[in-house]
Amino acid sequence: MRTLRNLLVLTVVSISTLNTHAQNMIEDQKKSEKTFIEYADDALEVMTKEALNMDIKGVGIVCYIPGNETKSWISKMIVVKTTGTQKQNFIAVAHSKAAEMAETLINSGSNIREPKMGEFGYIGGVIKKIDSGYLLATFSGATGEQDVEVSTKVLDWFITKFQ
Repeated sequence: MRTLRNLLVLTVVSISTLNTHAQNMIEDQKKSEKTFIEYADDALEVMTKEALNMDIKGVGIVCYIPGNETKSWISKMIVVKTTGTQKQNFIAVAHSKAAEMAETLINSGSNIREPKMGEFGYIGGVIKKIDSGYLLATFSGATGEQDVEVSTKVLDWFITKFQ
């Protein structure tokens, strides 16, 4: 009987601990979502300045993915001078990079698997894990290396707001 009572106490304590951890995670995610909303426009301004300093144009996106797997995201986009060319849609390419990262949780164009329909496998997006989820930034409009440079610069700036 005593063993059963001890087991019951351990079960209650374990469930309580799990519930507390889940509540803390949800609170952290809500806080990070608010932080994202507060600083997303500033992050896009950093992205715009970096692109203009490099004399490139295109489309940039920043996203926050709550949790350890992609179930949702919140994002903002900016157009730096143009949405594309006669044959290229920078909005579509930037979103494709973001979608690839949301699924793989690693930088776009990593070639860890064959691109799926809707993905191009292009470099230019970077993603980083934070305590409450993931932050990502992507740019499309220049060379892949330049896109990565812009995305990295903004993500390095943006991530400091979540620490």
